[in-house]
Formats: sequence, structure tokens, C-alpha cells
Amino acid sequence: MMPTQANVPQMKNSNLPRESYVFILASLVNSVGSALMWPLTTIYVHNVLLKSYGDAGLALFFQSLASVLGQVVGGALYQRIGAKRLIVWSLVLTGLAQLCLLVAKDWVPYVVAMTINGFLIAVTMPAVNAFIGFRWPDHRVRLFNAVYVSNNVGVAIGTTLAGILAAVSFNLTFLFNSLTTLGFALFFWWFMRRMKADDLHQWSKGLMTQRDTGIGILLKNYRAYLFVGAGCMLVFLSTSAWNSGVAPYLNQEGHSPATYSFLWTINGLIILVGQPVTTLLNRTVTRALPARLVSSALLYGAAFLLVLIVHTRYSYLVIGMVIATLGEMQISPTIPAFITQTMGRSAPFYLGLIGGFGSVGRLIGPVLFGNLFDHAGLSPILLVATLATLTAAGIFSFQKRRPRSAHRASNAA
Repeated sequence: MMPTQANVPQMKNSNLPRESYVFILASLVNSVGSALMWPLTTIYVHNVLLKSYGDAGLALFFQSLASVLGQVVGGALYQRIGAKRLIVWSLVLTGLAQLCLLVAKDWVPYVVAMTINGFLIAVTMPAVNAFIGFRWPDHRVRLFNAVYVSNNVGVAIGTTLAGILAAVSFNLTFLFNSLTTLGFALFFWWFMRRMKADDLHQWSKGLMTQRDTGIGILLKNYRAYLFVGAGCMLVFLSTSAWNSGVAPYLNQEGHSPATYSFLWTINGLIILVGQPVTTLLNRTVTRALPARLVSSALLYGAAFLLVLIVHTRYSYLVIGMVIATLGEMQISPTIPAFITQTMGRSAPFYLGLIGGFGSVGRLIGPVLFGNLFDHAGLSPILLVATLATLTAAGIFSFQKRRPRSAHRASNAA
């Protein structure tokens, strides 16, 4: 039976568990480090490695290709080796891969290091989301949103520092990113070590039986992942327009890297101060979790359409980022909440699978948009992004009519 009140579980206590606040703080620190590197990838490849914007898209393509595999592998390994070993060791290896960027000064070593980095980060993602969903099941919707907000406070801080540090040396961004990732690994080791054995068994007991569930059976239940996954793929394809369209456009127009970083600072700040807006929206219009996915795609579409019309003025890029951020605030915490809430013991697998779909979008976007920019500029990129998000809204609308049957099928699996 699906939870009542528009798929949102009712909580006896409105306060988050005390131990979750430590987790939220650690996520914030980790996100500060991560945000130092990824917004400037396109500019680094073009300005430091002296490659074309199409080549920058190719680097992001290989990173996203590895991320597709990493998401699926991470979801499958969760039941095989356990959350502690998977999360801690994947984070340790990710931190070491990020250190390799300090010496990867040529094109091929850089692409290899970024590809490995993309795979390892992706392995961690479904594991961390599944951990949150199963560790605090009565608070998962609010906690996913709290972690999302804290991560983006870190993004606001990190992207502000990114342009400043990059102006001195890109090596500083790589080093700080690695140190925060290794620190996050140490935190998880400490956090899980403190958990009682009974607690560990309690939040993972429902996962044990999935070892006997074949991947073929899980894949056959396409209603559990296909519509959400396809919609996410199109949405995340469209978001590549910022890194592979807006970033080179601003660079071409003579703006400094800090100008582009400021857009992501705005993104983080809106996520923080815009919570009352999305809370009101979710209480009145998008009470069901699938409806939030639809509204997300529509907001993204409105943002890209606005920027398509008036992208020559920087102020409208800022407005477009504000609208797109509201769309992001709808989709990012909703995906893990929806999957862990409806897919039962199969949730980690589907988190990885749907994450893989999203990574396909991130894989296609940079290559498509990088080459579009090289040959035709920014406008075609924004047109494709607008059409992709509107198509995603239609796909999410179909999922909105299917959650109950998908949930039953998942439990049967």
C-alpha cells in the first residue's frame, strides 16, 4: 500500500534525528570541496590544456560514461559488500583519484583521471542515498531535502572560492577537493563505527534478501524505473547547457571565470532562501512526489526558454538560473525519496539504475552542446534544452499515473 497524503510519510516527530545533523554538516563540508572543481572543467580544458570546447565536452563525456557504469555498480554492490565498506572505500579511492589531477597536466592523463573520478563518485551516490533512506525511514523526505540544502550551501561557498582559487592555481581546487573527499570518508568510517550492531541490522535487514533477487527480474519491472529514469535523462541532459553552453559563451564574451562561478553561487543561495517557495508549492500544488518531478521539468523549461530569448544580458542569465534552481529544488531530493519510499528492499538497485539514466543525459549533453557551441553558438543549445525539459515533463506525467502498480511489482520482486 502506498503511503497516504500524496506519497509523503506522516511523522510522529517533526524534528530530525539528532545524529542526522552531524551527517548533514559533514555533507556540507564535502560539497564545498566538490564545488571547487566541477563548475570550471570546461574553462580548465580550454584555457589551461588549450583544447577546444568540443574537446571539453569529450572530457565530460568520458566522465559521464564512467558515471553511468558507476551508478549501476554502486547500486548492485550495496547488498553484496555492505554500506560501510562500499561508501568508505569508494570515497577513499575518489580522493586519491582527485589527487592525481595535480599531476595530470596533459590531455590524455587528465581525461583518464577525470573518468576514474567520475566512476568512483558515481559508485558512492546510490549507497549514500540508500543509507539515508533506510537509516531514517520516518524522516526520509525531509532529511533528503535537508541534505540537499546543506550540500548546496556548500556549493554556494565552494563556487565562490572556485573562481578565486582558480585565478591563483587550479591545483588548489584539485587539492582541496581531494582533502574534503578523504575527510568525508573518515567521517563515514567514524559514524558507522559508532552505530550499534542492532541498529546496523535494523536498517539493512530488508536488503539481505535481495541477494536472491535476479537482476533480470528487477529490470523486467520497467515501471519502477523507466519513466522516472527517462525523464531524469532529459532533464540532466538539459542542465549541461550551463557548463557546455553558458560557460563558454561568457568566456567568449570576455567575462572572467568568477562571473560564471557567480551563477552557481546564486544557485546555492536560492536553494537556501527559496525553501519557503517550494514548501508552499509542495503543500498546495505538488503534494504527490511524482507531481514534483513534473513541476521540476516545467520550471527548467521556462528557465531555458527565457535565457534563449534574452541571453545577451547577464541579468537574464541570473534570472534564468533562479528559475532553473527552483526546478532543481523539486527534482533533486524527490528522486531518492520516491525510490526509497516506493521500491522497498530493491531501492538501492533502482537508485543506481535511475542514477545511470541521469548520467546518460550528462554524458550526451556536454558532447552535443560543446560541438553545437563550436559550430553555432549558444542559441541552438538553449533550444534543445527547452524541448528536452518539456518532453521530460510529459514523461513524468505518465509516471504520475503509474506509481501504485510499480510499487506492487517491486514488492513482488
